[in-house]
This record gives sequence, C-alpha cells and structure tokens, in this order.
Amino acid sequence: MFDFLDSDWFNITLEIIFLILISYDIKKYIQTKKREYITNIVLTLGFAVWTLQPYYNSYIGWDDGQKLKVISTSQYDTNQTVNTCIDEKIFKEYSFESYQNLDKNSTDFAEFIKEAKEDCLDDSWF
Repeated sequence: MFDFLDSDWFNITLEIIFLILISYDIKKYIQTKKREYITNIVLTLGFAVWTLQPYYNSYIGWDDGQKLKVISTSQYDTNQTVNTCIDEKIFKEYSFESYQNLDKNSTDFAEFIKEAKEDCLDDSWF
C-alpha cells in the first residue's frame, strides 16, 4: 500500500520540500530576526536528516567496486534491463555489509527477488 515511500521520486520530493521550508525560514529570519525561525530551521534540518539518512546510508553508501561485485554475480534473468532494475532495488534495500551477511538462499531474500522482479517487469506508472 505504501510502496511510494521507497521510490526515488518520493525522496527527491522530500528533499525539495525541506529546502523550500528551510529557505523560507531563513528569509523570514533575515527579515524579522526572531529566534523562532532559527528553531524552525534546526527542527527542519533534524527531521530531514532523520527521514533521509536511511536512504543515503543504503542506496548511496555503496561504492562502485562493491556495486560491480554484486552486479557481476547477479544472474536472475537473461534480460539485462531486469537485472539492472533488480540490482538497483538491492542497493536501495540493503547496505553492503548487510548484503554480504545475508543468506542468499533464505525465503526472505527469494521473496524480495520475486517482488523486485515483478516490480521491474510491471509497465504501470504507479
């Protein structure tokens, strides 16, 4: 039901909203010099870090060498586009350390791959 929470567009939209809120508070603080706007800026920055940190830790925390190791071992399907999509979902879902420690033969991982493959093959916009 809440699959949109994992999408890149949701995270990008959150970042834009946070930037708008922070810039508005900075503008208002410059105009009025009220301390309440500094509180708003600090709270907005704190909420942005709390909200977006898991995204950056798992998805952007992979370096190129680590990604190449995972991509070279992925043999899910003969379709390269589907493989790339599944690899991207792995990068978003797991950090490199948790992926290395993951049991690749477990039912949870098999279910994750099945759902990722279905999402990648789905042509709908939603």
